[in-house]
Amino acid sequence: MAFLATISGHENMLLSNTLNNNFIFSGKPPQRHSYSFLPKKIQARSVANSSKTFQVKEEEFSSKTEKFILPKFDFEEYMKMKAIKVNKALDDAIPMQEPIKIHEAMRYSLLAGGKRVRPILCMASCEVVGGDESLAIPAACSVEMIHTMSLIHDDLPCMDNDDLRRGKPTSHKAFGEDTAVLTGDALLSLAFEHVASKTKDVTPQRVVQAVGELGSAVGSKGLVAGQIVDIASEGKQVSLTELEYIHNHKTGKLLEAAVVCGAIIGGGNEIEVERMRNYARCLGLLFQVVDDILDVTKSSEELGKTAGKDLVTDKATYPKLMGLEKARELAGELVAKAMDELSYFDAAKAAPLYHFANYIAHRQN
Repeated sequence: MAFLATISGHENMLLSNTLNNNFIFSGKPPQRHSYSFLPKKIQARSVANSSKTFQVKEEEFSSKTEKFILPKFDFEEYMKMKAIKVNKALDDAIPMQEPIKIHEAMRYSLLAGGKRVRPILCMASCEVVGGDESLAIPAACSVEMIHTMSLIHDDLPCMDNDDLRRGKPTSHKAFGEDTAVLTGDALLSLAFEHVASKTKDVTPQRVVQAVGELGSAVGSKGLVAGQIVDIASEGKQVSLTELEYIHNHKTGKLLEAAVVCGAIIGGGNEIEVERMRNYARCLGLLFQVVDDILDVTKSSEELGKTAGKDLVTDKATYPKLMGLEKARELAGELVAKAMDELSYFDAAKAAPLYHFANYIAHRQN
């Protein structure tokens, strides 16, 4: 089964034709749960969600399949137009100025291309709760600045030691390790300055709430937590529980912050924000599961970065611990849960988010 086939241009795509038949695409309104996403045969455990803890329920892993038809929507055109707006906003956010070297390095990495998944998700989340995308553009840019910082630092010789990023030499290869470290630092600080000073027509309370989400996502309980546990796990036996922790924090927390910040800034109420949070958690883990699959099935040229690094460094991945087919099945489960969360919203407004889940599941790099 070609699970990772390229997205077709058809507006009505039957996901059941491409995802594993063991997973259910339900039209029922989902319960407000935050699950462990490991299949029940492998693990069932409690997962913290804000102040409450929920137990994985057996019926959540049904063996039946219901067809889910994506809403009619030109996703490729949507991504193209949103990316243009994001790229312009990022370009404007960091003009060339003194000191030239640091701003050149910041622009080199920030404007190096990429799919702009996180900032576009931030804007889509703002719109699904009734806000205008313009409200979320500063937050969207801030998320991309933080994401770029994490890539710069992740590529350093003391971390993953990568030479390629987005098809170009990594920051430390282009500017030196010292400048790369400072570039990441500068982007991180600018991210918070940018969302705080450039967000307009949003209440101060909501701006502060968004800043808090971003800070939590990148700190010692977010991205850094996942990174430090990931580093400590290299060359060791890692359980699926530990692997889920790593990816939920290293990759998922920032993606979650992007979506949640959009919903907050767009004026979403508590229920809407939590629905979007759960949607984002599914997407965050889905993104990493697919990333692990691509690392062992694609070339460096196809990925735009070094392929097979996880095998060389003996890092724990979903294909390594579960096998390739089980990893693909898990991806199918995550897509189903993400789409369940969206059933709460107006289908037309949520259309980009439905397609986002499908896009991440089927991305090729």
